[in-house]
Amino acid sequence: MSLKKTFSADGKKCTVVFTVNSEASAGAEKVFLVGDFNSWDTTSIPMKKDPDGSFSVKKQLETNKSYQFRYCLDGKTWINDWKADSYVRSELANDDNSVVDTTVPKAPRESKKPAPKSAGKSKSKK
Repeated sequence: MSLKKTFSADGKKCTVVFTVNSEASAGAEKVFLVGDFNSWDTTSIPMKKDPDGSFSVKKQLETNKSYQFRYCLDGKTWINDWKADSYVRSELANDDNSVVDTTVPKAPRESKKPAPKSAGKSKSKK
């Protein structure tokens, strides 16, 4: 399982690739991505089955938000993403929901180190 995030140049959108590996999908025929971003609709975001038995889908989300989600396998089994950014307790079930955080990473600050001393200076003789 994995979440791969790519941010738009303007920092307004985050494209997330959600992946359920073949071990986690446990032979499922259909897997759906379900969460805050689709009002927990269990059929609106089908995931594509790859030849290796894994499933994946790309979803564009607004940045600087957290979204709860889960995967629904064959309409009956619910699983979380093992690589989610965090987990929160579900309000509707006695279980946790996965969370994807789309906060735009801050650019590293440039360090203001003093210029290195020249190694080629000659020593003066006394």
